[in-house]
Amino acid sequence: MADLYTDAVVNFNEKTGKLRHELHGCNSCPALSSRSLIQFDDEFRKMNFWGTRTHDWALWNSGQRMVDTHFIFPLMHLDPADPKNYYFKATDDIIKLAHGCNMRVFYRMGTSIEHSAAGSTSPEGHYNTHMPEDTEKYAEVLAAIIRHYTKGWADGFEYEDMKYWEIWNEPDLGGQMWCGDYDQFAKFFAIVCKRLKTEFPELKIGGPALTWMNFDLCEKILDECKKVDVVPDFISWHRYTSDVQLMLDQPKEFRKFLDDRGFTKTELCMNEWHYIVSWDGVQSSASYDMRIRAMSGPCGMFGIDSACFNLAVLSGWQDGPLDSAYYYGAALDGTWGFRDEFRREHANSYSMKMFGRLLDEADEKVKADVCQSGFTRTVYVLAAMAKNGKDGKMLVTDYRGASETLEIEVEGMENAKDVSAILLDKEHNLSPVPVIWKENRLTLLKNYNGSAAFYITFKN
Repeated sequence: MADLYTDAVVNFNEKTGKLRHELHGCNSCPALSSRSLIQFDDEFRKMNFWGTRTHDWALWNSGQRMVDTHFIFPLMHLDPADPKNYYFKATDDIIKLAHGCNMRVFYRMGTSIEHSAAGSTSPEGHYNTHMPEDTEKYAEVLAAIIRHYTKGWADGFEYEDMKYWEIWNEPDLGGQMWCGDYDQFAKFFAIVCKRLKTEFPELKIGGPALTWMNFDLCEKILDECKKVDVVPDFISWHRYTSDVQLMLDQPKEFRKFLDDRGFTKTELCMNEWHYIVSWDGVQSSASYDMRIRAMSGPCGMFGIDSACFNLAVLSGWQDGPLDSAYYYGAALDGTWGFRDEFRREHANSYSMKMFGRLLDEADEKVKADVCQSGFTRTVYVLAAMAKNGKDGKMLVTDYRGASETLEIEVEGMENAKDVSAILLDKEHNLSPVPVIWKENRLTLLKNYNGSAAFYITFKN
């Protein structure tokens, strides 16, 4: 029985289901444009991502015509049935790189984000985010792209793992992503979804990668889908925050929203998510000092709080209704990458390796109850049986907790001959550390107050 000083109780005798790999995805893969200068393939393999989403790939592969519909089919007055009117090569090659890192490809159709309005001489301020003039023809172009990668069309491929195809990205972000209103987008989405599901019923067709949990736009989309008698296979949305509980609650809210409207088979996909305290200094014009504050230190974008936020969210999602997720780790270096501007690996990268290791070494989840609740909760625990069926694996994350030790009661590992741990904190990057294991009680020693994560192995 847990006492006042127990942070969690774990029971390896009580299995609760398989670990869900599809919640551990990202928005990145090895870059194609800089491949002769730097290759990051091994690092991606160590993070063990289930899949990768293609959004914004054209932006961090400078000069390459890839992924975005206007790059693959640049002249909309041409015949979409003629393979000569398409340019696939760059996209073909980067998808091969993703597969080489054992990642399934989630394909975002449409355009990358466009922050061009302020300096544009165009009256609308944008170039690629305009509503297609002919929705039916645009849908035919998208069908041809899918056909190229799944049916071998136009000297293409028959990738069985390219199941997910997303219609657009963040249409509720204004001109940066959609130059039109909600009603126009909802009609566009429903027509395209109907056309693609008619030819590809075996694939997952959905979207639209809402900027936030935008129920107003989603309601319009669902209403239009009902009119044309089509059910999207998934609804996707994004969230940037530092609130773990919000990240765990949103899928529950979205599940209820869809179920209440009869879309009980439609999956939930949060395909952009990332830790952020404030956008100041991250993606807007800012002073050097503001940039340093935003990116560095324990609570910065590259810091230990961000890493432990990642692990807490990934652990918590395992028992929720979310079907798939893709971390907005985009590109290799810079704001959203896994290395800083000087290509030094930072805490976010180590956190993804830590979670990827659990998915590689373990299989069956076991019961883990955290003894904290409400606003006081800082501890998140994910435990599983190793694939050898004997050893135990456990990921313990303390997100911004003030305790100097973490106390875990463990059942079902009484015969463990060796208990070891590695630590991720503001000074340790997956470093071996001692633990105290006595009478089924595990004590983890933190070096500092604040965020830290432990990966524990019980060897039988």
